[in-house]
Parts: sequence; C-alpha cells; structure tokens
Amino acid sequence: MFRAQDRIEVKTPAQIDAMRVAGLVVAKTLQRVAGMTKAGVTTADMDECAAASIRDEGATPSFLGYHGFPAHICVSVNDEVVHGIPGPRRLADGDVVSVDCGAIVDGWHGDAAVTVLVGKSAVNLAELSRVTEQSLWAGLWAARAGNRLSDIGHAVESAIRSAGPQYGIVEDYVGHGIGSRMHMEPAVPNYGRPGKGPRLVPGMALAIEPMVVLGDAGVHVLDDDWTVVASDGSYASHWEHTVAVTDDGPWVLTALDDVRL
Repeated sequence: MFRAQDRIEVKTPAQIDAMRVAGLVVAKTLQRVAGMTKAGVTTADMDECAAASIRDEGATPSFLGYHGFPAHICVSVNDEVVHGIPGPRRLADGDVVSVDCGAIVDGWHGDAAVTVLVGKSAVNLAELSRVTEQSLWAGLWAARAGNRLSDIGHAVESAIRSAGPQYGIVEDYVGHGIGSRMHMEPAVPNYGRPGKGPRLVPGMALAIEPMVVLGDAGVHVLDDDWTVVASDGSYASHWEHTVAVTDDGPWVLTALDDVRL
C-alpha cells in the first residue's frame, strides 16, 4: 500500500472508490452549509448544519476532536485564513467566509473547502475568491500520472501570480496526502518550481488547498491555538478538493458531479 522510498500511500481502485463515497459526503455537506451562509447566521449554526449533514449521510466528521479541535467544520471569516472555530459570531453582508469540511466513511477520508461571499461583496473580494478557486483547478489539472509533485504547486502559484501582484500566497499552510488518514505524506505546497519531488502514480490521493490573501502573505495563530489570521488584516480565501491520480487523469473526489480531468 505504501511506496517504500517516500511513504506515500497508494490506493487500489476499490479504495479510491471508497474515498469517493467520503468525498460525496463532504461535497453535499459543503453545499448545504454554503446554502445557509447568510447575514445573521452564526458560525455555530453552520457547524450544527454540517454535523447533521455528516451524521445523516452515515459518516463521521474528520475534524471533531482532531488534536482537540472542538467543532465539525472550520469556519474562517474575513482575515481568518484557516482553522477558524465556529461560535457565536453572526455573519454580516460583505463577509468572506471559508468553510473547510472533512468526513470519514469506512475508514476513508474526504476533505474540501469553499469560500462563500455573504450578501453584496466588493468586486475585489469576489475576485479574490475567483482567483483562489481558479488556482485550485490549475493544481488539480496537474495532479496526473507521470507529473512530479511540485508540478501541482507550480500550477497553483502560476495561476495566482498571473492574476496580479495584489495576491499573497500563504506558504505556512499547505495541502497534503489523504486516504486512510486525513493528513498524510506528502505535503503539497501551493508554490514552487516544476519537475521536483516524487513522481505521481495512479492510486495516490491528495488534498490540494490554496489559501490566498488580498495583501501580504504573513500569518499568525490566535490565542485559541487554532485560528490562523492574516497578519496585516487582509481578507483571505481558501478553496480545496481531494483528488485521486488515476490512469485516466485526475478524479476530483469531493466534487458533487463526477469530475475527471
């Protein structure tokens, strides 16, 4: 199951199919949570929605209790980049909300994130989310057999850099391998030179997750020991999908539709 030289888990086709089941739970949960993300809703309300969705799909939340994390999803608002803890905060028009969700089915994990704009948002914030999502898809396209691991990060970075100098790529938090555990080897940076690192082979599964800020890329962690914020107060966007490397190209396991690139 593991490649000895780099300890990357390589799944069988049946195991990838099992990951797709978990991925669909994540996709459906994110769709439900995004649909109720409106002004006046608390981030705790969003967490309750996610908990019910994951439970109703017969899955287990990946995040609840993970290293002590106290909620079912991460909800990060405005200058919060990732790992925001749901609570009493009420959303307001103009907020930029990133929601990260993970679920387990029969021991296999899915992990994805979306950014939702609340009400009327400034054009530059909508563009921030669009650029981040576009960079994710550039990385997903690069997750194909025969490529090197760094080709993914290079594709993500190139998409962001081409959008303009106003975007900062968070380097302290990166994507990861995924499968029988949520976080596995290899780390998947959102930047770098192409042609470096392990060669991608069918059966690998990766969580690709660019985090982009509309300003400087520096971040720090709040006193809750979880919430990562942009140090200069810039707004942030986070998009993520779990993708499998297959003989027929990348298979996006956390997309609602059957997306094969």
